[in-house]
Amino acid sequence: MSTIARFRGGALAPFDWANLSLFPLLAQGIRVEDYLADDQYVIRAEMPGVDPAKDVRITVADGELRLDVARKESTHLDKTRSEFHYGTFFRMIPLPRGVVEKSITARYVDGILEITAKVGEPTSTAKEILVKVENGKKS
Repeated sequence: MSTIARFRGGALAPFDWANLSLFPLLAQGIRVEDYLADDQYVIRAEMPGVDPAKDVRITVADGELRLDVARKESTHLDKTRSEFHYGTFFRMIPLPRGVVEKSITARYVDGILEITAKVGEPTSTAKEILVKVENGKKS
């Protein structure tokens, strides 16, 4: 018969990669998922405990969406432990070709920020440049 003991980490387990609280720069601040649904591109981001009206800023430039979030620590006098991550976080998300930037909308429901955008036909930015042929002699 085998016995499996569960190791309980903490300060003595600095290499517990599932709990990156000792390495906040390695922990991902904003977890997202994205997918295409028909003609819509959807980004969903986990953001429990933030006030989206005050603490969330979304900007779009050069085919990338930037998501800035500030999670403020609440003050509880009886708090003895906190594994939450507080501070300012950002995430850059490259947008697929064809996203209509003017169509981007966002809504926040039950701790999830959902950003949607219409995806149209990609516009070609390629342009052919004609080569001017000269004989190399100065006149």
